[in-house]
Amino acid sequence: MAFLSRRSLIATGLSFATAGGVGYVLWPRMDGVREEVDRQRRLLSADPGLEELVRMATLAPNGHNTQPWRFQLGERTVAILPDVSRRTPVVDPDDHHLFVSLGCATENLVIAAAALGRGSEVRIGAGAEPAIEIALAPARPGRQELYRAIPLRQSTRSLYDGQPVSTGDLALLEAAAREDGVSVRLLPGRAERDALLDFVIAGNSAQMDDPAFVEELTGWIRFSPASALETGDGLFAPCSGSPPLPDWLGHRLFPRVFRKAAENDKYRGQIRSSAGLAVFVAEQADPAHWIRVGKSFERFALQAAVLGIRTAHVNQPVEVPALRTEFARWLGMPGARPDLVVRFGRAPAMPMSLRRPVSAVLA
Repeated sequence: MAFLSRRSLIATGLSFATAGGVGYVLWPRMDGVREEVDRQRRLLSADPGLEELVRMATLAPNGHNTQPWRFQLGERTVAILPDVSRRTPVVDPDDHHLFVSLGCATENLVIAAAALGRGSEVRIGAGAEPAIEIALAPARPGRQELYRAIPLRQSTRSLYDGQPVSTGDLALLEAAAREDGVSVRLLPGRAERDALLDFVIAGNSAQMDDPAFVEELTGWIRFSPASALETGDGLFAPCSGSPPLPDWLGHRLFPRVFRKAAENDKYRGQIRSSAGLAVFVAEQADPAHWIRVGKSFERFALQAAVLGIRTAHVNQPVEVPALRTEFARWLGMPGARPDLVVRFGRAPAMPMSLRRPVSAVLA
């Protein structure tokens, strides 16, 4: 998933912003964003209602932060449904990422419920737009580590420190990601990382050459604190290290700095600074299995957060269909559809993204 060229936007944006006093005006408004993030990401009370469990579910990762989900509450049940009004048809024409996001949200809810003494039975429906049914029942409280990591997990789109992850931590990540019907390939070696980088650059170049891709991405960027707070969704620029800007200025600058060469350089630096990459592949290419991929990835990401490891998607090799086939062959899995490519390593936290209120996602 491509995003802002951080160095270019910071350099250009700050020169414009400082000249006009924009930084002075906008930076205090970041306090409102931070306060809302803190409110959204607080841990649950000892006996939360279903709406509070939904709040934990909405902290799941999702493409462009579109939050493409709806939740239907019963007496002791939660159904998670796709919100097709929030599709991204250019980058995700078959809703693959959408259903992966639903799987991530499912896992958050199940983990939070278990930590507070509620067991879950999860049923994934069939068909083109399957619902996920979660039945809750009293149980002994489960492990706390992954639950407490839910508010801490983020997609950290920055340079990492370049240091390796220990074999013990790699084993914990691999164990956390185990899911029926999903395999995970960890690639901590430099040679593998460099080879995969070639796929990322090829995919990013193809996407950057597609005006429809750029238009769709731009529509989800939130340049100012005001627009981020108003919508509660989208890609807030400071989450990738860029300064907040008035929307009119951000939209004017973005086409000037969002360039293929700069973006490719950014990805080279980010991947080379990473400790390794992980590739998630489902046994079958259908919505039910994509949901399972999301469940697997979310546990991987939460375990990473427990260990102080950051993660971020570099999904270009699986988002460009022609490249995806070649990528599967490189993985030694011809005929398979690779689902996710994730880099990992250690780095400071970035600002957290916002979410819409629970009332906005209830069906």
